Amino acid sequence: MIDTLPPQLQLLVREYGQNTYQLAQTLLTLDDRAERTKRAHQIVQLMFRLNPGVREQQDYQHKLWNHLYAMTGNQLEVDAPFPLTGLEQFNNKPERLSYPTKGPKLRPYGKNVEELVAKAAALDDATAREQAAISIGRVMKFLHRMHSKDIPKDVTIIRHLKDLSGGKLQLDQAQVDAAGGFDTMTGSASQGGGSRASQGAFVVPQPRQEREQRRGGGKQERRDKRRGKKGGREQQQPPQ
Repeated sequence: MIDTLPPQLQLLVREYGQNTYQLAQTLLTLDDRAERTKRAHQIVQLMFRLNPGVREQQDYQHKLWNHLYAMTGNQLEVDAPFPLTGLEQFNNKPERLSYPTKGPKLRPYGKNVEELVAKAAALDDATAREQAAISIGRVMKFLHRMHSKDIPKDVTIIRHLKDLSGGKLQLDQAQVDAAGGFDTMTGSASQGGGSRASQGAFVVPQPRQEREQRRGGGKQERRDKRRGKKGGREQQQPPQ
């Protein structure tokens, strides 16, 4: 009997069982709409118990009602809490995606950085444009490090900013040093020659001594305690 059904309906029958499919068919024989609606709610609850994993999906209740509607051949007339469409949405062909025709100018940064640079270059206020350029430069240095595992110099980021903006975002080393540099990963000085250290925004330094104190001392101290050199039992003296 299942083999004579459409392929999508065969999957529903295998998912919820032959008995659930027969219960759904009995709804079509009821003349009272209120009674038909009441039993439809009960069948939906049964379908949920048979497939509890559907709870993890978005709008799972709407999905169960559509499955019940599909098992009746899209002929069920009840007062459902959701608009019933059956499996029609699965028959529609997806829209064709427009793939990009060209890649980013500089691969380590991607298209998002190019959009940020374009918005920063369109700012009228020179101070706001400079602050935006420094913020974008920090993002560019972080992305460049993640891409090539090397730490680029600030002069390299300044040159890339100028190239991506068509010469509209021009910074010098003094401006970058005054803002703390482009470094965001460590608290060391800027790699572009600046002497001013910048506090790391992503890594919080943790002294080794503080960690060892929380662990109960260093490795050597813990080893000495186990051997009895410090805080343990004293070594036995030979008899006189």
